[in-house]
Amino acid sequence: MYRTHHCNELRKTDIGREVKLAGWVAVRRDHGGVIFIDLRDREGLTQVVFRPEENAEVAKQSHSLRTEDVIQVCGKVAPRLPGTENPKLATGDIEVLPQSLTVLNRAE
Repeated sequence: MYRTHHCNELRKTDIGREVKLAGWVAVRRDHGGVIFIDLRDREGLTQVVFRPEENAEVAKQSHSLRTEDVIQVCGKVAPRLPGTENPKLATGDIEVLPQSLTVLNRAE
């Protein structure tokens, strides 16, 4: 299966659920080894967080991602840490902690 959800579908009620998302890397932020990706598809955005303590291999792989790379992630929906919620996004209360990352197409 290519994806289980579109990026704009996930909410607090999905916390703990295993999901598969696919889309473009809209924004990539590196905060001292923790990589934040805003994953975009035709429906919206979901934040994906690559933490070395969660999955070192996938976190290492995320360092090579660039804006507009097309990726697929499989992972678990988690609540965002208190104070990091984004009320401007429908998915602003959650993030995805990936267990696998597949680069489907590299941006040029």
